[in-house]
Amino acid sequence: MNERRPTAGQRSFGVAVAGLALYGTMLRPRMLTWGATDEEVGHSYPGDELIPDPDGSSTMATTLPAPPEEVWPWLQQMGCNRGGWYSWDRLDNGGRRSAQRIVPEWQRLEQGQHLDSGPSGEVWFTVAVLEPGRTLVLRSQTTLPSGRPFARLDLDEPPPRAYVDSIWGFHLRPAPGGRTRLVVRARGRSRPWPLTRPMDLLFWEPAHLIMQARQFHNLRMRVDAAA
Repeated sequence: MNERRPTAGQRSFGVAVAGLALYGTMLRPRMLTWGATDEEVGHSYPGDELIPDPDGSSTMATTLPAPPEEVWPWLQQMGCNRGGWYSWDRLDNGGRRSAQRIVPEWQRLEQGQHLDSGPSGEVWFTVAVLEPGRTLVLRSQTTLPSGRPFARLDLDEPPPRAYVDSIWGFHLRPAPGGRTRLVVRARGRSRPWPLTRPMDLLFWEPAHLIMQARQFHNLRMRVDAAA
């Protein structure tokens, strides 16, 4: 009796299913908790309440070689057209190198302030939560597909039909040896979900890991050099 062998299409489909299963059960959970402890992942942070029912969330962390009061000025001057984002500058800072030192004129930060997320100044993050020396939460609310901001910020008006609403939170905690534990919590919600969710899974989540890991590395180098 001849056995029927799977076709090339069936084999490819099987490989794709196995790959997605591996990504969903092993790779993605590690990607979304890069460097963070179980306690840090399970902890709630200021700003979480701004996105109460997120479609996606990540908690990543690193240890920096200086106390929080020496790390905070680096975070306080973030922003395109300011100190930059300390990540891949060609991608998120218009090709300009992020600051290598603390710049006094960029040390003023207030709740509600806009920090340019691109060199054009047409898109931005809003400082949503500010606890100097401890917590900085940035919020981005953009209309799709234009990517232009919409000013809602928890008002009663409904959001646009297609949008992304997300936070990017930086939380500093003292660590032994005069060091700092930097925990970064990201949460987001977007609509229409059937279109935006696949993009989150396939593109934005891996991109966030790449950019965040680079920021951790560059912050560590700057803080270490300053110390």
